[in-house]
Amino acid sequence: MILNLYIAKRFLWLFLRVFAGFFALMLMIDLIDELRKFANPGLSMAEALQLSLMNVPATIYRILPLILILSAIALFLGLARSSELVVVRSSGRSGLSFLMAPVMTAFLIGVFAVAVLDPLVAATSRRYDTLSAGHARGGSVLSVSDQGLWLRQGNDAGQTVIEAARANLDGTVLFQASFLTFAPDGSPQQRIEAGKATLIPGFWQLSSAKAWPLTEDNPERNVKALAEGDTIATDLTRDRIHDSFGTPSAISFWNLPNYIRSLEKAGFSARSHQVWFQMELALPLLLAAMVLIAAGFTMRHARMAKTGTLVLFAILSGFGVFFLRNFGQVLGENGQIPVLMAAWTPPLAAAMLALGFLLHLEDG
Repeated sequence: MILNLYIAKRFLWLFLRVFAGFFALMLMIDLIDELRKFANPGLSMAEALQLSLMNVPATIYRILPLILILSAIALFLGLARSSELVVVRSSGRSGLSFLMAPVMTAFLIGVFAVAVLDPLVAATSRRYDTLSAGHARGGSVLSVSDQGLWLRQGNDAGQTVIEAARANLDGTVLFQASFLTFAPDGSPQQRIEAGKATLIPGFWQLSSAKAWPLTEDNPERNVKALAEGDTIATDLTRDRIHDSFGTPSAISFWNLPNYIRSLEKAGFSARSHQVWFQMELALPLLLAAMVLIAAGFTMRHARMAKTGTLVLFAILSGFGVFFLRNFGQVLGENGQIPVLMAAWTPPLAAAMLALGFLLHLEDG
């Protein structure tokens, strides 16, 4: 028990040091990039530092598996050079039982990352988007695509497709907006054109609007002008619209299940969010697999030859698993493989292959 605590504390301390080093390095790189990006508006150093502090957590979170495998390599190399591995083995403990402490530590780091760091990263990412949009030139208008902004809202009474030429930064004010309402059976019911639509709690408030009833034979003959301030009911909120502009990683892990249900209810495809949610659930297993990979190449005596080559193989193996994870995410989001397979296959395969390699080394 005492040995396990010693190894766990040492591994955690190494992880925090490597994490801090990467954070400082990424902060300096991002600070230079922010100063270059917003050079024309004259961004101050304090504002650039604030932007970098909001942007770096998302980058660090994405490379967390690579940070952990470097920490594990440093742990096993340090134990080998101090001959502590030799002492542990001579005391009668096997290498696999010795690995329980760093593997469980990595697993708990993964749980902490998903439960705490993920919501923090989501919040800082949204804050970064808001701050960077405010510093960008012409930041009062956001153009989502060449065709404009597209949204969809839905309830038991049917769905409404919304198209707008442009919008403000958080999507709560739409300009040259078109609302096309469909019945539950998919038949069009009404088209509304508005010069401006403003999102208020539970409604879109319209300005300079006209309505065409699509259930009649001649909609143009029955077009009518709506009163200034007329409203259309909606279940959209500012946060939901803002989240739809970004990636699933910009949504807190704890909010993802409800958000996925809301997307599916409104008729959106939530596949990318489902893949991301499962990948977050699999993150602790991935981090534990990284420790097993590092142990397979570096948990041996320091005097053995080709230590540098083995360290290189460990790092390349970690990068390979990281690449396969991202590749599986792309395949899952495109619908080419099932969601569970896309999220869970890379960490499971990495853990089983590394464990098999360790069993071969330990027991022959």
